[in-house]
Amino acid sequence: MVDRTGASASEKTFDVLEALVEHSRLADIAAATRLPKATVHRILQVMVERGLARPGGAGDYFTGPRMLALAGRVMHRLDLPSQVRPQLEELQLHTGRTVHLALLSGDEAVYVAKVEAGKPYQLASRVGMSLDLHSTSIGKAVLAALDDAVVVALSERTGLPRHTPRTIVEVDRLLTELAAVRSRGWAEDHEENEPGVCAAGAAVYDHTGQVIGGVSAATLSYEATHQPSHEVGRHVVETAAQVSRALGARAVPG
Repeated sequence: MVDRTGASASEKTFDVLEALVEHSRLADIAAATRLPKATVHRILQVMVERGLARPGGAGDYFTGPRMLALAGRVMHRLDLPSQVRPQLEELQLHTGRTVHLALLSGDEAVYVAKVEAGKPYQLASRVGMSLDLHSTSIGKAVLAALDDAVVVALSERTGLPRHTPRTIVEVDRLLTELAAVRSRGWAEDHEENEPGVCAAGAAVYDHTGQVIGGVSAATLSYEATHQPSHEVGRHVVETAAQVSRALGARAVPG
């Protein structure tokens, strides 16, 4: 084990702060930071005084109210579409497809960014447009990150409306599809939301590990055969992971 006792005071404090996000027991925080328990305890006491940590029972510590307030202020000021625009543009270059970023809003998602493919045509999607979860690659990627019981409850609320002859409108079929998405790592939309358009999508997660939206690469169906689906899927998963990391997520695919 590497001795961290020679680290600066600021380094030790940041180490403890990061460890506190994932651990509550003092012993676990000390192990994660490779610092003596006495040092960790002293730093935690200062953090408690500043509202960044709060003591729990049996010597446990948790993130404090000031930490949550600061996180909320940062997220409020975060212009995610602008921040991850380079990653979205890189995905467009790799795939040659139109790229979307959409975020959850209730029982649907909303496009918050779009990078055009530079084709003679443009897809009908636009920033601010809402999309159903069951019929789109982004939506199915989001649903695949949820428990089946949550998906069933959502389907009961929305009714799984049909948009094309290919739209999945039966709950059992949707659950089977989501199992395939989890196994494959990304979702596919084969003309299920819009005739003649297909897409690959992957989920985006925030700093708490919760799914909040997704990234997709879409194109006209007759052009989709120009690139293997697994190659497009891999690029989409990598980009979604980059976006998730921009939001503070740690363990993400890609």
